[in-house]
Amino acid sequence: MKPIPDITDLVFGNIKHLPPMNEIPKCFSMGSNTFQNRFIGQWFFRGLTATDIAKLIPKQGVDKEKALIAIVAILRSFEPKHEHKEAGCAYLLSEWFETPVDGGEI
Repeated sequence: MKPIPDITDLVFGNIKHLPPMNEIPKCFSMGSNTFQNRFIGQWFFRGLTATDIAKLIPKQGVDKEKALIAIVAILRSFEPKHEHKEAGCAYLLSEWFETPVDGGEI
């Protein structure tokens, strides 16, 4: 599991913990239909509701709030390209949260 960074400044984002593209599994490439990609797409383009966030079940030992802050820090950043952001955030979501058994509706 990727470590969750301590993020204290979210104003302009933070991508220091974003894995390089060559370390992100291809199944999380932009436009993939994984639960994680759909969730990140919803988050980025339309925002999330409390109901959406409640669907996320953190893996054992994961601090949910800290993990969500780490992901939003990447989404708020002006770099890198959107393709890298989506793939990286979907991958980190898969590292820190359980995938719904039913595939998850977003």
